[in-house]
Amino acid sequence: MANELQTPTGTELATKGPDEARELVRLAFDEVQGAFGSLHSIHGSIAERAFRRTGPGGAPAHWMHDRVTGAVYGGLRGSVRGLGRMTDVAMSHRTSVAGRVVSTHPRGAAVVAAINGLIGDTLERQQSALVQPMSVRVHGEAIDLSRDALRDAYPQAGPRIAIFLHGLMETEFSWRWGSRETGESYGTLLERELGMTPVYVRYNSGRHISDNGRSLADIVEQVVAAWPVPVSEVALVGHSMGGLVARSGAYQADLDRLGWPTLVKQIISLGTPHMGAPLEQIVHYASAGLNALPETRPFSRFLRRRSAGIRDLRQGSLVDTDWRDRDPDALRAEACEEVPLLEGVTHCFVTATITRSPRHPLGRLIGDYLVLQPSGSGISKSRRLGFDEEYGHHVGGAHHFALLNHPAVYDKLRDWLNPSSPRPQLGRG
Repeated sequence: MANELQTPTGTELATKGPDEARELVRLAFDEVQGAFGSLHSIHGSIAERAFRRTGPGGAPAHWMHDRVTGAVYGGLRGSVRGLGRMTDVAMSHRTSVAGRVVSTHPRGAAVVAAINGLIGDTLERQQSALVQPMSVRVHGEAIDLSRDALRDAYPQAGPRIAIFLHGLMETEFSWRWGSRETGESYGTLLERELGMTPVYVRYNSGRHISDNGRSLADIVEQVVAAWPVPVSEVALVGHSMGGLVARSGAYQADLDRLGWPTLVKQIISLGTPHMGAPLEQIVHYASAGLNALPETRPFSRFLRRRSAGIRDLRQGSLVDTDWRDRDPDALRAEACEEVPLLEGVTHCFVTATITRSPRHPLGRLIGDYLVLQPSGSGISKSRRLGFDEEYGHHVGGAHHFALLNHPAVYDKLRDWLNPSSPRPQLGRG
């Protein structure tokens, strides 16, 4: 949906910083206007079909109907537009910066992350204040990647780094799932028990996975180069989409001959749809079906607004060639490029099903609600990623988001990341 309200200028953003609260209000008013436009379109399509049956005799009534409904819906949209402009002007006159940036706090970050996941690629093209460029975050704040800034942010920095990558519509705060009582997360536990320093990355999950992979490759290179102590080991831990971003970033960094892939010992994916996510596949076909009739076409347009990042989940796409110069709404998608696992690395995966056994009919049908067990383990009817089953684990009776902070998952992470644990000796190509 095009932003009909005035967007902040570069000078305004530079002097005041991003006004995320103001942009959220703008977006809300734009969406309400768009909703009235969609209702008008649906109403008009239904009326067109009904009046078509009345023949020439119904033409005057048809004309009058269109004039009245056009005025009603136009008035509603105009009222919303006017109210939105008044609200925007009022917010622009605020003198305090308090509340301007909401994404540094868990609840505000969750709202912005959800919007980025849905339409983050569009927001990026519009240079919206809500865009979340990939960054390393500490206590919700994006930090500079200079040596001094990293030393201040990580006073207890060790040579072993665990980089955490959240999933679609999530943030680094998501790793605290269900930890109100203990306050523990995988990162805090690994730091205390194995001496690994957790580094949390936030990114715009509405971008293409390959674009985020490229950003990750650059950021990890900067972190390793400026880390307060020499880095001896890097582990990538990704939840859901984060596992795909990790694989894409490592693959692109290796192709570009960056230094950090040689330090990677483990890449761990938790509930990652390596072979694609069924919900996105259903939405893809539903949008094509709804586009067939004028009455349902607005619903199709709404579904087709979904971000590039969501679309990439259909097949687990990791590289630019999977989407460049291709029609994203083509009913039959071309096969995605098979990206090999990074050699010399222990690739680990965790899957979940809502049933205790992955073989239970319900578990096989809906998996963890969002990812099926075969996809999470890199297996489909026509594709096989090549994970070693020895480094796979299934959690029964758990849903997708439980993998963000689950005791059984942590036990496996601790085992896989423990330097004393035996690992296969693989050559790096």
